[in-house]
Amino acid sequence: MMYFLRFLLISFCLSLMAACDSDPGARQAKFYAFGTEIDVSLYGVSEETANSTIAALEASFSDVDDTWHAWRPSTLTDINQAISNSTPIIVSSDVAELIALAKILAHSSEHLFNPAAGELFELWGFYQDDWFTSRPPPTLNQINDWLLKAPTMEAIKFDNGHLTSDNNAVKLGFGGFAKGFAVDQAIMALQNQSIQNALVNIGGDLRAIGQHGGRPWVIGVRHPRQDGMLATIAIQGDESVFTSGDYERFFEYQGQRYPHILDPRSGWPANQATSVTVLHDNAAIADAAATALFVAGKDWPRIAIAMGIKHVMLVRPDGETEISPDMLERVAFINHDAPAIVRPLDLP
Repeated sequence: MMYFLRFLLISFCLSLMAACDSDPGARQAKFYAFGTEIDVSLYGVSEETANSTIAALEASFSDVDDTWHAWRPSTLTDINQAISNSTPIIVSSDVAELIALAKILAHSSEHLFNPAAGELFELWGFYQDDWFTSRPPPTLNQINDWLLKAPTMEAIKFDNGHLTSDNNAVKLGFGGFAKGFAVDQAIMALQNQSIQNALVNIGGDLRAIGQHGGRPWVIGVRHPRQDGMLATIAIQGDESVFTSGDYERFFEYQGQRYPHILDPRSGWPANQATSVTVLHDNAAIADAAATALFVAGKDWPRIAIAMGIKHVMLVRPDGETEISPDMLERVAFINHDAPAIVRPLDLP
């Protein structure tokens, strides 16, 4: 329980600004999966439809969590054991679909989004339920040994329903990417039920469709270093907003703070951003891109182009905000006196 409470205190990078509870046309429910709170808001549906739909979504999220949990027994841990043993493993089409998408996104991000780096995250102690526990960081030798193994998603192969890897240092861990995938599946399920106005918020990251009555769904982007919100974004039709921040998951040791977003090029926590927010119509892509662009730091425009991302807002460690031209058109800053630095993207 303390784990859930502490996580909730820091993990809401985005918050729903619409007052659903006071609106008789809105239905709202909360449940837990992936170790965090999931908030589902539906508009314009009956109470009976809302209850049955939300119950189905809760079961679906729990199934995804059971499949992709990185350190408790799951389909993912079975896959990682097979890779470690250099043996093929049969995977379902659903599992292969997510891994194949992760492989594409890893390649386009130049492996700054690297779901094959689970062993590195384990070295740092992030494969545990209470990631805030104080502990020494890995030794330089441990990190250098991992860097020499160079595990990436390129090592993953599929053949007649079997998954193999030609690098047994690959240890898959999808973290928030699986959450984005689950949000996309949830929205698809809602649309298949002819529900056209909804918001699915998982630990502060979300995808929304339609509107909240006669107005758009409006969400707030959390300030990474101050209480309250940095900005708001009004959702236009069907969009996802995902944020990666160094305040979400970290531990401290001997006065030094170690955030959980690791740079696979160095093996150490990425340190050129404090938060990155991405707007995209696909939650899984937005989730992966937010991580990759956080790691990219000052080089984020180039990686955004490679990943096909147009809407980006990055907050630097010095407090300055960098933003793409398309994102600037969508963001309304709150108590932010300094102008954002616009970084052009030469996207086709």
